[in-house]
Amino acid sequence: MVTDAVLLELAQSVGAQLLAAHRRLVTAESCTAGWIAKAITDVAGSSAWFDGGYVSYSNDAKMRDLGVPAAALAAHGAVSEAVVRAMAEGALRRAGVEVAVATSGIAGPDGGTADKPVGTVWFARAVCRGDAVDTVASLRHFPGDREAVRRASVHHALQLIAELAGRGTA
Repeated sequence: MVTDAVLLELAQSVGAQLLAAHRRLVTAESCTAGWIAKAITDVAGSSAWFDGGYVSYSNDAKMRDLGVPAAALAAHGAVSEAVVRAMAEGALRRAGVEVAVATSGIAGPDGGTADKPVGTVWFARAVCRGDAVDTVASLRHFPGDREAVRRASVHHALQLIAELAGRGTA
């Protein structure tokens, strides 16, 4: 299980890497509901590299706050590559920072389907590179109860940023 201490250590590493690269981060969270932002702001001094976060739990919030197209939600559902990409890119545009991470998933205990069982989580990482935005999305399936899925999702989202920053491309 991913502990609070593990999340704090990873968030500290992410912060050091982003600070060294002179980059700022924004989050766009659905199933994690602000937990990524919480893990980040547990780090003293995180305001130097963390801009803020959007908790867009409902489809209306995704459209209103992040500019997710209604057509993407209708065609693919909230837990999809198209929507999580739009969430990350929308957060990046609205915040005016260089790096964004987004999550959308089914933490359970209800809401799963045969195609999207409980534990299904989509992630996107968007990076501003001049006038272009480079967005990468990935799908994960996490075992366990609601807390375990959400905790694993926070950990994975932080790892995505650490991986990016570690390559010097943040």
